[in-house]
Amino acid sequence: MIRVQSVAPDSLGAELGLTPGTELLAVNGRALEDFLDWEFLTAEDRFVLAARMATGEEVEYDVERPEGLAMGVTLEPPRIRRCGNHCDFCFVDGNPKGLRSPLYIRDDDYRLSFRYGNFATLTNLKPWDAARIVKYRLSPLYVSVHATDPTTRQWLLRNPEAPDIIPQLGWFARRGIAFHTQVVLVPGVNDGATLERTLADLYGLGAAVLSVSVVPVALTEFSKRELVREPTVTECREALATVDRMATRALAERGGPWCYGADDLYLQAGEPLPEAGWYGDFEQRENGVGAVRFLQTRIAAALDRLPDLSGQRIGVVTGTAMGPLMPQVLAEAATATGGRFDLVVVENTLFGQSVTTAGLLPAAAIERALAGRTDLDFVLLPGESVNDDLVFMDDVGADELAARVPMPVHLSHDFADVLGELGTRNAERGTGAPASRSAFPLPRSAFGVGQG
Repeated sequence: MIRVQSVAPDSLGAELGLTPGTELLAVNGRALEDFLDWEFLTAEDRFVLAARMATGEEVEYDVERPEGLAMGVTLEPPRIRRCGNHCDFCFVDGNPKGLRSPLYIRDDDYRLSFRYGNFATLTNLKPWDAARIVKYRLSPLYVSVHATDPTTRQWLLRNPEAPDIIPQLGWFARRGIAFHTQVVLVPGVNDGATLERTLADLYGLGAAVLSVSVVPVALTEFSKRELVREPTVTECREALATVDRMATRALAERGGPWCYGADDLYLQAGEPLPEAGWYGDFEQRENGVGAVRFLQTRIAAALDRLPDLSGQRIGVVTGTAMGPLMPQVLAEAATATGGRFDLVVVENTLFGQSVTTAGLLPAAAIERALAGRTDLDFVLLPGESVNDDLVFMDDVGADELAARVPMPVHLSHDFADVLGELGTRNAERGTGAPASRSAFPLPRSAFGVGQG
């Protein structure tokens, strides 16, 4: 049974009389367990829906659904499958107090892997889960492999019950399920020869493994640093060499690199990033693979629709990882718009200096960096630093932050989204000045941040 959270006006759900609190029991006699059942079973053009209204009355609807017409029903959030692993490098375990409450949930949910691209280990699958993945064709899934040697993987996950991952992935592959995979690199554990074996084993699964990323472990000040450490420059370079050897092979045999180092691996190794063409469709950019080049391509594609910002001074907030890489991006935007872009590199005061990504910046650190900056006409904030409710890591809302800083602020994922919208508004108003109020476009959906 699942429950309705909201119903869009003038939708098919509204026409049926579904309201918040309505319990959705079954479709065509099949019990509804979660949003997957709802979405797949109601995709037909005709079905029978059993529901229990808020009054307790049970109703059965014979639904005829025109092709392409949405039900307009938003469900209450699902109960998240919790992680049964105890990785020393788990980012959730490295959280301080006072964050958004969902950030303390260690999820390991194959449904969120399919829907949002969250990485899951597949260690908590029951036989019926595996059957359901195949039945509903939940592909591709995003899987944290870390190591294909069973003993090493069980040690990394701190889970002696973790199944052998290669036979598990192979079983799914034979049934048409594909994967994007990741290896969180823990120095002295799954690097060196173990990394070589992991990449070779995944490559041996053939086309079912669409990509593999190698990501250096990230630790906060609150992580279990007595048990795990970050890789050195030399270790990052050695890992990159391993990645490059496999990518060269894949390029020759399959026509694409297949194996990628995360941007952070290049940064920590002191090596230049590959060009944008190396990353294909940027399928693992949410995992920090090609994120910088993706941003550059997005800006380049939008140059012809960016507004005239002559005389305007725009602040761009980012984390310390992107600090050295952003000047080139900003130079292109400045040339296209005539505006002056000031980079505001913010150190993470919540998690510590070792956490460098913009997506984990707390509002307090951003506020401190912008305090007194009356020279800025407006500021672009990293859109990935807030959740769907527009709340930062430290449980401060975007509107609260906007009220505390001396200039308008706009959440942006790639500059082009906000600047393009400002250009449209300016044209409608017949002025080159940006809107004076802060604006917060909705960010991408995401349930949390982790290295599961």
